[in-house]
Amino acid sequence: MTTKEFKRNDGRKPMELRPIKAKVGVVPNADGSAMYQSGDTIAIAAVYGPKQMHPQHSQNPEKGTLRCTYIMNSFSVSERAKMGPNRRSQEISKITEWALEPVLMLKDYPSQVIDVHVNIIQADGGTRCAGINAASMALAHAGIPMKSLVTSVSCGKLDKTLVLDINGYEDSKFDEGEGSTDIPISVTKDGSLTHMQLDGKISVDQLKEAVQAAREACKEIYDVQKEALKKSVGGEK
Repeated sequence: MTTKEFKRNDGRKPMELRPIKAKVGVVPNADGSAMYQSGDTIAIAAVYGPKQMHPQHSQNPEKGTLRCTYIMNSFSVSERAKMGPNRRSQEISKITEWALEPVLMLKDYPSQVIDVHVNIIQADGGTRCAGINAASMALAHAGIPMKSLVTSVSCGKLDKTLVLDINGYEDSKFDEGEGSTDIPISVTKDGSLTHMQLDGKISVDQLKEAVQAAREACKEIYDVQKEALKKSVGGEK
């Protein structure tokens, strides 16, 4: 089956993104906040800080600390998810920190902490990437000095075909081990990688193709992020 003949369950072409929506200022009491939606996946991020790190022994006198918390709300999926942190949420929390840290000027905030809370309120695949996109916008909305926004997208291989922006049905195929590969990728505006994971098997040539496709897709996502931030500055609704 060639790429042109390949059809996805939602009718998209292999390299086609789901419809995207983004907005900042969605959590009034936060220092910065944002919503990012890809298809039926919705992430909300809220930023609090910079503020003094407590307890004191956790402070880093040389630079600030980014502390991310990723939670998938119990009502975000059709089968009620368990409340509270679990191994997966803890892993994605750390991944979110690693994806965002390279662009933050944390040396400006010694002994302080920036808390980022990411809540998935509706899940249909690609939640970690949606969370990173929302968190990046929320940090910018909070006025945290950044070298660039971070933009994230999931790339994958279904059988032999590369696809972008994995949905929930496709994600379930990875869980079932049906010869599929999942590659979440995060990049800066200039295409520099800040995060990449690989679950499954893929050739070197296809991996290079996947990374390049993700970089191109992230340009489209970046434009949506930037437009949402511009609207907030301009006071548009």
